[in-house]
Amino acid sequence: MKQTDTQLIYGLRPVMEAVKSGKGIDKIFVQSNLQGKLYLELKNMIAQSEETISVQYVPAEKLDRLTGKQNHQGVAAQLSLIEYHDIEQIITRTKQKGEALFLLMLDSITDVRNLGAIARSAECAGVHALILPRQSTAPVNQDAVRTSAGALLRLPVCRIDNPKTFLNLLKSYNITTYVASEKAQEGYTSMNAEEDLMIIMGNEEKGVNPQIIKQADRLVKIPVRGSIESLNVSVAAGIMMYEVVRQREKGL
Repeated sequence: MKQTDTQLIYGLRPVMEAVKSGKGIDKIFVQSNLQGKLYLELKNMIAQSEETISVQYVPAEKLDRLTGKQNHQGVAAQLSLIEYHDIEQIITRTKQKGEALFLLMLDSITDVRNLGAIARSAECAGVHALILPRQSTAPVNQDAVRTSAGALLRLPVCRIDNPKTFLNLLKSYNITTYVASEKAQEGYTSMNAEEDLMIIMGNEEKGVNPQIIKQADRLVKIPVRGSIESLNVSVAAGIMMYEVVRQREKGL
Protein backbone atom coordinates (compact mmCIF):
# COMPACT_ATOMS: atom_id res chain seq x y z
CA MET A 1 0.00 0.00 0.00
CA LYS A 2 1.40 3.35 -1.01
CA GLN A 3 0.89 6.35 1.22
CA THR A 4 -0.86 8.11 -1.69
CA ASP A 5 -3.45 5.32 -1.92
CA THR A 6 -5.24 6.34 1.26
CA GLN A 7 -5.57 8.96 3.97
CA LEU A 8 -3.06 8.01 6.63
CA ILE A 9 -2.57 9.60 10.04
CA TYR A 10 0.03 8.56 12.57
CA GLY A 11 1.03 9.18 16.16
CA LEU A 12 -0.81 8.12 19.30
CA ARG A 13 -2.75 11.31 19.99
CA PRO A 14 -3.89 11.94 16.37
CA VAL A 15 -5.14 8.36 16.10
CA MET A 16 -6.86 8.61 19.49
CA GLU A 17 -8.62 11.79 18.36
CA ALA A 18 -9.75 10.05 15.15
CA VAL A 19 -11.25 7.17 17.15
CA LYS A 20 -12.85 9.57 19.64
CA SER A 21 -14.41 11.76 16.94
CA GLY A 22 -15.93 8.79 15.12
CA LYS A 23 -14.03 9.40 11.89
CA GLY A 24 -14.32 6.48 9.48
CA ILE A 25 -11.28 4.28 10.13
CA ASP A 26 -10.60 1.34 7.84
CA LYS A 27 -7.68 -0.05 9.80
CA ILE A 28 -5.23 0.78 12.58
CA PHE A 29 -1.65 -0.42 12.33
CA VAL A 30 0.05 -1.02 15.68
CA GLN A 31 3.71 -1.83 16.21
CA SER A 32 4.15 -5.32 17.62
CA ASN A 33 4.76 -5.38 21.39
CA LEU A 34 3.90 -1.69 21.77
CA GLN A 35 3.61 -0.66 25.43
CA GLY A 36 2.84 2.48 27.40
CA LYS A 37 0.00 4.35 29.10
CA LEU A 38 -1.19 6.19 25.98
CA TYR A 39 -1.29 2.99 23.95
CA LEU A 40 -3.37 1.26 26.63
CA GLU A 41 -5.74 4.23 26.55
CA LEU A 42 -6.01 3.92 22.76
CA LYS A 43 -6.59 0.17 23.07
CA ASN A 44 -9.49 0.78 25.46
CA MET A 45 -10.97 3.42 23.16
CA ILE A 46 -10.92 0.97 20.25
CA ALA A 47 -12.60 -1.72 22.35
CA GLN A 48 -15.35 0.69 23.44
CA SER A 49 -15.92 2.21 20.00
CA GLU A 50 -19.40 1.78 18.49
CA GLU A 51 -17.71 0.92 15.19
CA THR A 52 -15.74 -2.31 14.83
CA ILE A 53 -12.20 -1.17 14.00
CA SER A 54 -9.75 -3.58 12.41
CA VAL A 55 -6.35 -3.61 14.15
CA GLN A 56 -3.25 -5.10 12.52
CA TYR A 57 -0.04 -5.65 14.49
CA VAL A 58 3.01 -5.06 12.31
CA PRO A 59 6.80 -4.68 12.61
CA ALA A 60 8.22 -1.20 13.11
CA GLU A 61 9.71 -1.43 9.61
CA LYS A 62 6.25 -1.53 8.03
CA LEU A 63 5.14 1.55 9.95
CA ASP A 64 8.33 3.29 8.82
CA ARG A 65 7.45 2.49 5.20
CA LEU A 66 3.83 3.60 5.59
CA THR A 67 4.72 6.92 7.21
CA GLY A 68 7.92 7.69 5.32
CA LYS A 69 9.94 7.17 8.53
CA GLN A 70 8.06 9.91 10.37
CA ASN A 71 7.66 9.84 14.16
CA HIS A 72 4.67 7.47 14.20
CA GLN A 73 5.03 6.41 17.88
CA GLY A 74 4.14 2.86 16.86
CA VAL A 75 0.65 3.66 15.55
CA ALA A 76 -0.91 4.67 12.23
CA ALA A 77 -4.52 4.71 11.03
CA GLN A 78 -5.93 4.33 7.56
CA LEU A 79 -8.93 6.67 7.24
CA SER A 80 -11.89 6.07 4.96
CA LEU A 81 -12.06 8.17 1.82
CA ILE A 82 -15.85 7.99 1.86
CA GLU A 83 -18.65 8.43 4.35
CA TYR A 84 -20.40 5.17 5.19
CA HIS A 85 -24.19 5.06 5.45
CA ASP A 86 -26.68 3.34 7.74
CA ILE A 87 -28.49 0.60 5.83
CA GLU A 88 -31.72 0.83 7.82
CA GLN A 89 -31.99 4.53 7.04
CA ILE A 90 -31.57 3.77 3.34
CA ILE A 91 -34.22 1.02 3.48
CA THR A 92 -36.69 3.29 5.29
CA ARG A 93 -36.07 6.25 2.99
CA THR A 94 -36.44 4.14 -0.16
CA LYS A 95 -39.68 2.56 1.03
CA GLN A 96 -41.08 5.99 1.93
CA LYS A 97 -40.48 7.05 -1.68
CA GLY A 98 -42.45 4.02 -2.87
CA GLU A 99 -39.48 2.60 -4.76
CA ALA A 100 -38.56 -1.07 -5.01
CA LEU A 101 -35.31 -1.47 -3.09
CA PHE A 102 -32.18 -2.45 -5.04
CA LEU A 103 -29.08 -3.43 -3.03
CA LEU A 104 -25.79 -5.02 -4.05
CA MET A 105 -23.53 -6.92 -1.64
CA LEU A 106 -19.95 -7.94 -2.43
CA ASP A 107 -18.46 -10.94 -0.63
CA SER A 108 -14.67 -11.38 -0.64
CA ILE A 109 -14.07 -9.02 -3.57
CA THR A 110 -10.48 -8.12 -2.71
CA ASP A 111 -9.28 -6.48 -5.94
CA VAL A 112 -9.71 -2.70 -5.80
CA ARG A 113 -10.14 -2.48 -9.58
CA ASN A 114 -13.03 -4.93 -9.50
CA LEU A 115 -14.55 -3.02 -6.59
CA GLY A 116 -14.28 0.25 -8.50
CA ALA A 117 -15.66 -1.18 -11.74
CA ILE A 118 -18.62 -2.77 -9.94
CA ALA A 119 -19.37 0.46 -8.07
CA ARG A 120 -19.39 2.37 -11.36
CA SER A 121 -21.94 -0.03 -12.87
CA ALA A 122 -23.99 -0.01 -9.65
CA GLU A 123 -24.27 3.77 -9.64
CA CYS A 124 -25.32 3.75 -13.31
CA ALA A 125 -27.90 1.01 -12.64
CA GLY A 126 -29.54 2.94 -9.82
CA VAL A 127 -28.49 0.68 -6.96
CA HIS A 128 -29.62 2.25 -3.68
CA ALA A 129 -26.62 1.02 -1.66
CA LEU A 130 -23.46 -1.04 -2.02
CA ILE A 131 -22.90 -3.40 0.93
CA LEU A 132 -19.31 -4.25 1.91
CA PRO A 133 -18.42 -6.72 4.70
CA ARG A 134 -15.72 -5.07 6.79
CA GLN A 135 -13.35 -8.04 7.02
CA SER A 136 -13.39 -9.44 3.48
CA THR A 137 -13.50 -6.60 0.98
CA ALA A 138 -10.94 -4.52 -0.87
CA PRO A 139 -10.22 -1.13 0.73
CA VAL A 140 -12.02 1.89 -0.65
CA ASN A 141 -8.80 3.67 -1.56
CA GLN A 142 -7.76 6.11 -4.28
CA ASP A 143 -7.35 3.32 -6.85
CA ALA A 144 -10.88 2.05 -6.17
CA VAL A 145 -12.35 5.56 -6.39
CA ARG A 146 -10.40 6.27 -9.59
CA THR A 147 -11.52 3.01 -11.23
CA SER A 148 -15.12 3.78 -10.26
CA ALA A 149 -14.88 7.11 -12.13
CA GLY A 150 -15.93 8.76 -8.88
CA ALA A 151 -19.01 6.55 -8.39
CA LEU A 152 -17.80 5.52 -4.92
CA LEU A 153 -18.11 9.17 -3.89
CA ARG A 154 -21.75 9.30 -5.02
CA LEU A 155 -23.11 5.80 -4.41
CA PRO A 156 -24.19 5.12 -0.79
CA VAL A 157 -21.84 2.51 0.70
CA CYS A 158 -22.62 0.55 3.87
CA ARG A 159 -20.16 -1.51 5.91
CA ILE A 160 -21.37 -4.54 7.82
CA ASP A 161 -19.60 -6.44 10.58
CA ASN A 162 -21.66 -9.63 10.60
CA PRO A 163 -23.20 -10.89 7.32
CA LYS A 164 -25.46 -13.34 9.19
CA THR A 165 -26.99 -10.58 11.31
CA PHE A 166 -27.30 -8.35 8.26
CA LEU A 167 -29.11 -10.99 6.20
CA ASN A 168 -31.51 -11.63 9.07
CA LEU A 169 -32.22 -7.90 9.11
CA LEU A 170 -33.08 -8.00 5.40
CA LYS A 171 -35.49 -10.88 6.00
CA SER A 172 -37.30 -8.77 8.59
CA TYR A 173 -37.88 -6.18 5.84
CA ASN A 174 -38.99 -8.86 3.31
CA ILE A 175 -36.05 -8.14 1.02
CA THR A 176 -35.29 -11.08 -1.30
CA THR A 177 -31.62 -12.01 -1.62
CA TYR A 178 -30.21 -13.48 -4.84
CA VAL A 179 -26.78 -15.13 -4.94
CA ALA A 180 -24.95 -15.37 -8.26
CA SER A 181 -23.68 -18.96 -8.35
CA GLU A 182 -22.51 -21.41 -11.01
CA LYS A 183 -24.27 -24.16 -9.03
CA ALA A 184 -27.70 -22.58 -9.39
CA GLN A 185 -30.46 -24.33 -11.32
CA GLU A 186 -32.24 -21.11 -12.33
CA GLY A 187 -31.00 -18.47 -14.74
CA TYR A 188 -30.49 -14.87 -13.70
CA THR A 189 -33.48 -13.71 -15.75
CA SER A 190 -35.73 -15.55 -13.29
CA MET A 191 -35.15 -12.83 -10.70
CA ASN A 192 -38.28 -10.89 -9.77
CA ALA A 193 -37.23 -7.26 -10.00
CA GLU A 194 -40.67 -5.99 -8.99
CA GLU A 195 -39.88 -6.85 -5.37
CA ASP A 196 -37.33 -5.41 -2.95
CA LEU A 197 -34.12 -7.30 -3.60
CA MET A 198 -30.39 -7.61 -3.05
CA ILE A 199 -27.87 -9.27 -5.36
CA ILE A 200 -24.84 -10.94 -3.76
CA MET A 201 -21.63 -11.38 -5.77
CA GLY A 202 -18.63 -13.44 -4.65
CA ASN A 203 -15.06 -13.62 -5.86
CA GLU A 204 -14.16 -15.49 -9.04
CA GLU A 205 -12.25 -18.34 -7.39
CA LYS A 206 -14.41 -19.38 -4.42
CA GLY A 207 -17.72 -17.69 -5.10
CA VAL A 208 -19.99 -16.58 -2.26
CA ASN A 209 -19.32 -17.83 1.27
CA PRO A 210 -21.33 -21.04 1.95
CA GLN A 211 -22.75 -19.54 5.15
CA ILE A 212 -24.16 -16.63 3.16
CA ILE A 213 -25.56 -19.01 0.53
CA LYS A 214 -27.42 -20.91 3.27
CA GLN A 215 -29.21 -17.73 4.31
CA ALA A 216 -29.95 -16.45 0.82
CA ASP A 217 -33.40 -16.85 -0.70
CA ARG A 218 -32.44 -17.90 -4.21
CA LEU A 219 -29.42 -18.88 -6.31
CA VAL A 220 -29.25 -17.82 -9.95
CA LYS A 221 -26.61 -18.25 -12.63
CA ILE A 222 -25.36 -16.59 -15.78
CA PRO A 223 -24.99 -19.22 -18.54
CA VAL A 224 -21.44 -19.67 -19.84
CA ARG A 225 -21.04 -21.28 -23.26
CA GLY A 226 -17.29 -21.05 -23.82
CA SER A 227 -14.42 -23.06 -22.36
CA ILE A 228 -13.55 -20.48 -19.68
CA GLU A 229 -15.59 -21.39 -16.61
CA SER A 230 -16.52 -17.96 -15.28
CA LEU A 231 -16.85 -14.29 -16.14
CA ASN A 232 -14.88 -11.53 -14.49
CA VAL A 233 -16.87 -10.57 -11.39
CA SER A 234 -17.33 -6.97 -12.48
CA VAL A 235 -18.79 -8.15 -15.81
CA ALA A 236 -21.05 -10.69 -14.07
CA ALA A 237 -22.24 -8.05 -11.60
CA GLY A 238 -23.08 -5.72 -14.48
CA ILE A 239 -25.15 -8.41 -16.19
CA MET A 240 -27.05 -9.16 -12.98
CA MET A 241 -27.72 -5.51 -12.19
CA TYR A 242 -28.90 -4.65 -15.66
CA GLU A 243 -31.37 -7.52 -15.65
CA VAL A 244 -33.01 -5.70 -12.75
CA VAL A 245 -32.91 -2.46 -14.76
CA ARG A 246 -34.39 -4.23 -17.81
CA GLN A 247 -37.31 -5.59 -15.81
CA ARG A 248 -38.01 -2.34 -13.99
CA GLU A 249 -37.75 -0.11 -17.04
CA LYS A 250 -40.88 -1.08 -18.91
CA GLY A 251 -40.38 -1.48 -22.65
CA LEU A 252 -36.66 -2.31 -22.55
